[in-house]
Order: sequence, then structure tokens, then C-alpha cells
Amino acid sequence: MLNGIINIYKEKGYTSHDVVAKLRGITKQKKIGHTGTLDPEATGVLPVCLGNATKLCDLFLTKEKEYIAKAQLGISTDTQDLTGTVLETRPVQVTKEQLEKVLQEFVGEYEQIPPMYSALKVGGKKLYELAREGKEVERKARTVTIYELELLECTLPTFSLRVRCSKGTYIRTLCYDIGVRLGTLAAMEELERTKSGPFSLETALKLQEVQQLMEAYKEAEKKEAPEFLLPVESFFQECSSLRLQKEYEKLIYNGNPFMNSHLRAEFQQKERKDKEKYRVYAEGERLLGIYEYQKEKGRFYPYKMFLE
Repeated sequence: MLNGIINIYKEKGYTSHDVVAKLRGITKQKKIGHTGTLDPEATGVLPVCLGNATKLCDLFLTKEKEYIAKAQLGISTDTQDLTGTVLETRPVQVTKEQLEKVLQEFVGEYEQIPPMYSALKVGGKKLYELAREGKEVERKARTVTIYELELLECTLPTFSLRVRCSKGTYIRTLCYDIGVRLGTLAAMEELERTKSGPFSLETALKLQEVQQLMEAYKEAEKKEAPEFLLPVESFFQECSSLRLQKEYEKLIYNGNPFMNSHLRAEFQQKERKDKEKYRVYAEGERLLGIYEYQKEKGRFYPYKMFLE
């Protein structure tokens, strides 16, 4: 079984589930999961987890994302993008200076109402399913965070943005809200995700490229993992690594916590931050799991395990 992450570049026309289905066919492996949906017409970074790396899928949802979005002022649709049915048009009397000023008002936390055409569930049913039935239900506003909002192009009534944001942010809704704040409307025209957690466009592969690399890998009959399959620890690049003394490794295999004194001498230190996370390895540089240090108890506790 392959264990690791493939940084996929999702092309237009594919759903996130389509990507997983394609990869199951390419790798001949069932245990695969994606790390957060992208609309069919959106493109960009979609890390996919294989084997024991599927334990990371929920963690990806908490990571910040970065997007490049193009929007058009003066129009609103039922989907908040240009794939939907036009609901209303309004004149656009906006300057670049006004747009730049309004963008800065959205930096930080803001209350965002999720769109009807989304995968959120209300009463056990997805919102987009209700929307397709012609129903609209009340949605509670959610607090999202916009860390950076940069105007890339401005050829009014269209404009392009780079957005770095928290989990749960709908870029379609952000574009619409910007339009309303400007005294008009807006609908998203294009969307590309450029970063998801530690993964970016620079290393993303299209499905066809993965298929070609997988065929070459099988022909070479290599025992080690294929190069395009990124190791689990690539998700935890910011975490320092630890190694236990040989006689205490059994603590890890049994899912137990361990103390600073159980570490090899070169990894022991007196002061550590509370809730700081560490990559814990066995001999042979094999990742066993991610442990979190609890200062009050003076122990490292399992956070996410990758034992085979």
C-alpha cells in the first residue's frame, strides 16, 4: 500500500471526488481521501492522501489557504459565481481607489454567511441540494479570517485578488460581500487555489502527469515509494523531530505518553512550550507519529499516530 500525499493540480470540470476516483484507478488503491473540496470550475492545489496519510485529511481542513480570484462587479447570481443564474444587475460607479479601500476593510475577522450553493448541511441535507429544489433556508453567519487581501488587477468592472484566509472561507461570498460594500453587486468569475497548508502550485501535478509517473514507477519495479508521493512528515514541516532511547520505543508502539528523560540525550532539553508538537521517529528514520507536549504534566502525548 502506498502511504503519503500527492499534491494534485485540480483542473476545471473535475469535482474533488472525481480526482479521488481517478487516483484510485491510477494507483489501484482504495484507501485515498481528498483534503477539502474545490468547486468543479475552480482549479488549483488539492492535496490527496493515500494509505495511513488519510489520517491527515481532517487536519488539512484547519490549515489556511491561498487563492487567486477574479470577480465582476454589478451582477449577482444564485451561486455567487458566473456559472449561476443571473438574479440582478446594477450599475457600477466604482473607482480603483474605492475598491482598494474596501478591500482593507475585510482584512481580519469578518462574519460571513455561507452561500446556498455549498456542501454545508442543514437538517441533514446539503445546502446545494436544497438550492436545486428551489428552497432557501436561513444560514448562520460564521466568523472567518482574511489574513491578506491584495488587488492584483483592476480593469473595472472586473478585478483580481490574492486572498490568504482561514478555513471555512467562501471566496465566492467574499467577492459578493465586497460588491455589496461598494454599493453594487459582484459575482466570482474564476478561482484558483494556490496554496493549501504547506503545499503550493509549484509542486502540484495534473492527473495525467501522475498516471505517467505511476506507470514508469511500476515498470521500474522499485521497492521504495515513488518520488511524487510526498511523505507524511511534509505536512508537519514546522515541527521539530525527536527520537527515543531504544528501550523506550515500545511506549510509542503501545500508544503511551513518554517523558523528556526517555529521549536520546541529544534531544533532551529543559524548557519546552506547552502544546508544542513534535515528529517522533523510530530507527531507520520511520515516522511513528506526532506527539504534543503538555507542560503541566511534563509528558509528550499522542496527537496523530502513523503506525503501520
